[in-house]
Amino acid sequence: MTAHPGPVAPARGALRPVGTHQVRFTGGFWGQRQAVNGTATIEHCTFWLDRLGWTGNFRDPETSLRRRGREFSDSEVYKLTEAASWETGRPGGTDHTALLSELAGLIAGAQDADGYLHTAYGRPGQPGRYSDLNFGHDLYCAGHFLQAAVAAHRTGAAPQLLDVARRVADHVCERFATEGFDGHPEIEPALVELYRITGERRYLEQAARFIDRRGRRSLPEHEFGWRYFQDDTPVREAEVFGGHAVRALYLACGAVDVAVETGDDELLDAVVRQFARTLARRTYLTGGMGSRHLDEAFGDDFALPPDRAYSETCAGVATVMLAHRLLLATGDSRYGDVVDRVLHNVIAAAVADDGRSFFYAHTLHQRTRAEVPSAEHEQLRFGGGQRAPWFEVSCCLTNVARLTASLGTYFVTETADGVQIHQYAPMTVDAAGLRLQVDTAYPEDGTVTVTVLEAPDTERTVALRVPQWAGGGQHAERRVFAAGEQIVLDLPVRPRWTFPDPRVDAVRGCAAVEVGPVVMCAESIDQEDGVNLDELQVDTSVAPESGAVKGRAVRPVEHTWPYRDRTTATERPEPIVVPLVPYHRWARRGPSTMRVWLPTTPS
Repeated sequence: MTAHPGPVAPARGALRPVGTHQVRFTGGFWGQRQAVNGTATIEHCTFWLDRLGWTGNFRDPETSLRRRGREFSDSEVYKLTEAASWETGRPGGTDHTALLSELAGLIAGAQDADGYLHTAYGRPGQPGRYSDLNFGHDLYCAGHFLQAAVAAHRTGAAPQLLDVARRVADHVCERFATEGFDGHPEIEPALVELYRITGERRYLEQAARFIDRRGRRSLPEHEFGWRYFQDDTPVREAEVFGGHAVRALYLACGAVDVAVETGDDELLDAVVRQFARTLARRTYLTGGMGSRHLDEAFGDDFALPPDRAYSETCAGVATVMLAHRLLLATGDSRYGDVVDRVLHNVIAAAVADDGRSFFYAHTLHQRTRAEVPSAEHEQLRFGGGQRAPWFEVSCCLTNVARLTASLGTYFVTETADGVQIHQYAPMTVDAAGLRLQVDTAYPEDGTVTVTVLEAPDTERTVALRVPQWAGGGQHAERRVFAAGEQIVLDLPVRPRWTFPDPRVDAVRGCAAVEVGPVVMCAESIDQEDGVNLDELQVDTSVAPESGAVKGRAVRPVEHTWPYRDRTTATERPEPIVVPLVPYHRWARRGPSTMRVWLPTTPS
């Protein structure tokens, strides 16, 4: 087992995860974001949780009638605890020991005598415990607490939370020994990770029971249907992810964890199959998951409207969690491609440069300029518009915070005789007896230089992922390395046209531009005066350039009815240059319109 392991530490698999002390960012794209996360974002989350009273719910549990926030607001306190733990424990991280000591005391003080932990249920004037398995989130919140306790224990930032976590898990195992499960998966991967720390097998067995109980329509019927809760088809029999996107992805994470620890290849193969079809048919170009606003859910195959893309930030976090687990289990480097895409286009887009506002949902086509959200009040509307300082449902910022604080553990893996580098950033790596320095300006530049600082006198393999857009596979070198040797990987980071599957009706006849892992977009603030993004056509016969493509502005002639019996007449098209920016940079200069998919000129 790795010393100081990160968020996921399986006992077996094709690859081993590295621990929190084995990778240290030294700058670059993610080093800067991790630094901002460790200071500004964690501080910002703490401020809002205190301001809205969500932390205060733990301070005096007896004031249950004055409880603040939604039924799942406890989970934000737990994710903050997890983020602060990883940040405090990582090399060069910001020390949040005082915050963690306060939070640990509050959480422990709110736990009931029998181990139950939730501030919204079971006290005078509140609904009963587990009275709403569809939407109550009792076990969802418990799961986030267990993950926070795992982080606090593994980093040594707040080890006292482990005893609280064991009492929570013992309670859950006793209460749900024979039936029932939560409408929002999350407890499953958390129980497995607690098992990995404690060796208490009943935690693993309970997670397996939760997974096997789903899919039999046992939750109460709801207008969104059993599919929303992943309760329409047993996990082992499903062919694709469906229903609420975050729930589906968290459930898949738990299924992989159970499969790996129990040697259940049938269950692992089921998730591999489902994820493959989901990627092929239900995923946005950015790697975003979920195309339905009404129920935050996956749509049908190829139902991927850009202007109605939901692509919740939490779904992006969950996708990274799942792809990383499958990478560890199978060793297939293509899962690293998924992480690369999601990190650079969903996670990187989500948070403002100052770390103090964020997107809940990620549209791929903003038709109108949004209003600047208030800095004084939480935002009630989740989809579209500007990044907001806080939302009534603010699951996403704390989720990104915990991922970013532990991000180094997702970049590198190891085996007994080698190191595998899956994501690229300036960093130092200590793994498999090697000490490596990685230098790169990725994703802006494709040159990755790995310098050997220390090496044993036995053979080692250093493998670097080659993304699918660069040919795929791995660049691997095996030998006895000497200090000072370098391995150089040159990836062709240059603009390229990307075209949709013709079955994606919403963007048929359109094209997009990618540069390396980065999806580009046209933003109104960069266009010539009078050019409307919805009147653009681009010429794909001309190779895209860095930051711009050639096209024309097609200005339709206005009519009293939007339908004709032949092609709508237009004014003479004007040739123009269409500037592009990385999708993750959009909406950082004020309200704007934006689109990723651009209509093409007729052939």
